[in-house]
Amino acid sequence: MKYRKLGSSDLSISEISLGSWLTYGVGVEADKAKACLEEAFAQGINFIDTANVYGRGAAETFLGEALRGRPRDSYVLATKVYFPMSDSDRGLSGAQIEKQLDASLQRLEADYVDLYQCHRYDADTPLEETMAALTGAVASGKTRYIGFSEWPADRIQAALDLAGVTKFVSSQPQYSLLWRSPEDEVIPLCAANGISQIVWSPLGQGVLSGKYDPDRPPPPDSRAASEEMGGWMDRLMQPRVLRAVQQLKPIAAEAGLTLPQFALAWVLREPNVASAIIGASRPEQVRENAAASDVIVDTQLFLRAEAILDEAMGTVDAA
Repeated sequence: MKYRKLGSSDLSISEISLGSWLTYGVGVEADKAKACLEEAFAQGINFIDTANVYGRGAAETFLGEALRGRPRDSYVLATKVYFPMSDSDRGLSGAQIEKQLDASLQRLEADYVDLYQCHRYDADTPLEETMAALTGAVASGKTRYIGFSEWPADRIQAALDLAGVTKFVSSQPQYSLLWRSPEDEVIPLCAANGISQIVWSPLGQGVLSGKYDPDRPPPPDSRAASEEMGGWMDRLMQPRVLRAVQQLKPIAAEAGLTLPQFALAWVLREPNVASAIIGASRPEQVRENAAASDVIVDTQLFLRAEAILDEAMGTVDAA
């Protein structure tokens, strides 16, 4: 496993990291989840990402129990705040940031997190209030650094322009061969300002694993078949897209990689990406994905894959 510096921080994080959205504390049995976590550490993964809203606290509670007894300096722990935790608890007000961070720390059984992230931008709270509260959280020692997820470029710039506040070190966007929009504005802006990307959904919600057959319904236990995820994945589950993904398998084989490894290596080709977050329900998935760290792939293979998927996604968008 190779490691990259996270923005302007002094954190060094693994190129592949372990996430907990829709899995730990909710969709995956505790024993299997713990096995995945143990395998992650065995593979050299040191960055663990979660959020208060994942299972309404269940993912954080699971991690608090699973990490108990492990040396705190042996892993980098990140969580997030913004989405509703109750009918009245949501957003990025000063009061919410203080309340939700304390609650997250309690569930995580931790004195601090290494990275506290704004899960989305809160248009209902003045940016100055949010940044002042985050600055206070760092000053209190409850978090070492701060980041954001899915903020538009103009709001990132607005935060950068504020004086006297702690600066962001990380951005967490969706980014993959099937979703390249961060390349337009977010990545260049962040790269120029000491902010690294920690990528979520680098496998396009599993589509880039190649497991979906364009001529058959999705497996009943897959995300695409679930009521919660199915509609959200409609754009990626178009038969034309799935057929294009199948065309990537021989390209990945030329690189000596499985398709998931190839897709992760493509994300990691971007220097501003510090880590790609994977979700796993089985230890063998962790092992396979971790092997994508520090692989060398001929740029021409990446360009061929991009051309195939760009054409397929363009056709879907045009339709």
